[in-house]
Amino acid sequence: MLFERPKFHQFFATEEVNKSVFAFAEQYKHFLNIAKTERKTIQEAIHLAQKAGFKPAHDATKLQPGDKVYFINRDKNLALFHVGQESLLQGVNLIASHADSPRLDLKPMPLQEDINLALLKTHYYGGIKKYHWISKPLSLHGIIILKDGSKISITIGEDSQDPVFMIPDIEPHLSRNIQNERKATEIVKGEEMQLVIGSYPLIHDEKEKGSVKKAILQILHDKYGIEEADFLSAELSAVPAGKARDVGFDRSMIGAYGHDDRSCVYTSLLALFDIEKTPQKTAMVFIADKEEIGSTGSTGMQSDYFVFAMAQLLKLTGNSANPLDIQEMLWNSICVSADVKAAFDPIFSAVYDESNNPRINCGPSITKYTGARGKSGANEADAELVAGLRELLTQANLPYQFGTTGKVDEGGGSTVSKFIAMRGVRTIDVGLPMLSMHAPYEIASKFDIYSYYQAMHVFLQQGLSI
Repeated sequence: MLFERPKFHQFFATEEVNKSVFAFAEQYKHFLNIAKTERKTIQEAIHLAQKAGFKPAHDATKLQPGDKVYFINRDKNLALFHVGQESLLQGVNLIASHADSPRLDLKPMPLQEDINLALLKTHYYGGIKKYHWISKPLSLHGIIILKDGSKISITIGEDSQDPVFMIPDIEPHLSRNIQNERKATEIVKGEEMQLVIGSYPLIHDEKEKGSVKKAILQILHDKYGIEEADFLSAELSAVPAGKARDVGFDRSMIGAYGHDDRSCVYTSLLALFDIEKTPQKTAMVFIADKEEIGSTGSTGMQSDYFVFAMAQLLKLTGNSANPLDIQEMLWNSICVSADVKAAFDPIFSAVYDESNNPRINCGPSITKYTGARGKSGANEADAELVAGLRELLTQANLPYQFGTTGKVDEGGGSTVSKFIAMRGVRTIDVGLPMLSMHAPYEIASKFDIYSYYQAMHVFLQQGLSI
């Protein structure tokens, strides 16, 4: 039998299904409007988990099947467990996604004045096209630790009454020599990505050098108690201001910042929360950080926190947590690495393999292998794992498709999957098709978001037969 790519109209069969798709999308947009940074993503995930009956693991002394707990790592990782009926030594069913998205981070000492403008210097985070971020309204999010040790939470630019910040572009009348001949990667250079944050000097000091900067520092001190040196102990990021919006006359898509990878975070969380009965195998959702820069650091997927959380669960369920038991649990576990995929874009069709790229409105995309060109840096799922996932989704009458990341020599990419697989966990990539990935405004299909949630729910509830 020939393999036929699923068509979205096969699954939009009833008005009831359409209502579910659009209702789910509204909840997801609300999540995106809150989760503008990895810290805020984790905070909102914890809020939703507590509403679903999950409790902090440090409050538990002994866990039984059916118990729901979570572990937090430095406000940037979250590991959630719904304890199953089988021993943890039989492994867990795991979904792993990441909370970070491309953005502009402020430099440690960002504030400066230059020719009557107060500016903030930035350092871009993750793979971006720098020119995307110019002349866009941006908001500031993050925390500042003051010299007295108190922590200030910052959100400026999301409320309609807030100011926003922008990186100005040179006008077309003057760009011929300085910009028009540059390569696309250098239309705007990293050091030119500076936020304009003010222009009025202190009234009593308006003729003095640095008076605009002093005026900004006065505002920051009056409103937040911030001194310039406090920027040294801050995590502040500029992200696109504004809310997630429907795209298209038919409102079938969502345009928003942070679909990558908060779409997978949200859908996997809801899939876990909606498990109706105690699963056979323990269901786990892990939210990582730093994926966009290589999964590094103590909160990235390369750290040992992922294994630490599983070892702690072993102890809380009455098992030993010796290295052999931990390894047995990992070896018997199955992971879906949940990350978005590049959807086929007909406007730039030359870089895609039409028969092997996922498409909008055709459901979750199964990616057998990641990596670039010669599969460099790849995780590759074995045939048995792929077959087990196909069978699960087919039996559940859910849509799915297979896809790779463009033509072989055009580029590629990787996810957290290789860092999970290297610990012995059988791992397969499954993601949402997406247009304009890594842009300030990405586009995802409401149908794909909902069907991805359905696929992750059946995976956590039932697991794979392999």
